[in-house]
Amino acid sequence: MKNQQPQKISLLPIEKINILNPRVRNKKIFDLITDNISQVGLKKPITVTPCKSGAADKEYDLVCGQGRLEAFIARGQTHIPAIIIDASEEQALIMSLVENLARRQYRAIDLLQGIEILQKQGYDYKVIAKKTGLVETYVDAVLKLLERGEARLLCAVEAGQIPITIAMTISDTPEEGMQEVLQEIYNTKQLRGSRLILAKKLIEKRRFLGKAMHSGSRTTSKSGTEKISVHQVMKVYQKEVDRKRLLTRKADIASNRLLFIVEALRRLFQEEHFNVLLQAEEIATLPKPLSDLLAAKGKTHA
Repeated sequence: MKNQQPQKISLLPIEKINILNPRVRNKKIFDLITDNISQVGLKKPITVTPCKSGAADKEYDLVCGQGRLEAFIARGQTHIPAIIIDASEEQALIMSLVENLARRQYRAIDLLQGIEILQKQGYDYKVIAKKTGLVETYVDAVLKLLERGEARLLCAVEAGQIPITIAMTISDTPEEGMQEVLQEIYNTKQLRGSRLILAKKLIEKRRFLGKAMHSGSRTTSKSGTEKISVHQVMKVYQKEVDRKRLLTRKADIASNRLLFIVEALRRLFQEEHFNVLLQAEEIATLPKPLSDLLAAKGKTHA
């Protein structure tokens, strides 16, 4: 890569820039970037290289700065300050991925996608780890799980349900030895409580439903092992996230309704006429959960 001379900033037409490695950005973060640029201007130019990707009607490939570029587009700008470097398509892609993976916070799926793309560029786990700052054993394990088609295990790892070391242990263990593996995990305190239960359920699902998470187009390696693409993993992972968010919203609604009921009952029990009515109807008890909640409010009903 040729960047020996001082970097020159040029004002480039946005329509001529191709986003080489597009990412889906959180809307809240994108709005913050846009607001910041509106208030103080662009503090750091984007980085581009002369287009080598073959994108139609494009003169440059974006190396770094997708968020800044999209913020300029959202503000109706037609040109953006940019540093032009001389890099091959492969080098530009690597720089873009490394910048994304080097952020303090990244989505697990972004990380998984980045590792797979770098592997397809011909890099082994040691080089990928060096370029991204990740631990070699982690990168090696992710690549092996991808190669084996272990979509179910990968989703569990990225959801934080099991460590990647345990995912590899499960993947390496034949079905008849799985019970011993679970016992060893318990004895060595690698997983306990709810996480151990989740691991057991995961193993059962993997046993009866397979390594993949859903049916559809699949590719098979020479060894006959089913492979899963990162896009399939992303789709399944997002589906699980959406399902859990829905459950959380339902739980919040139920909790708010219960609080309303408890407060309404508490106020009713303070009314003398309501207590007289209960005695007349010979209603002297409450369901224990409601009684406990009322007691926590400092009011009891006998």
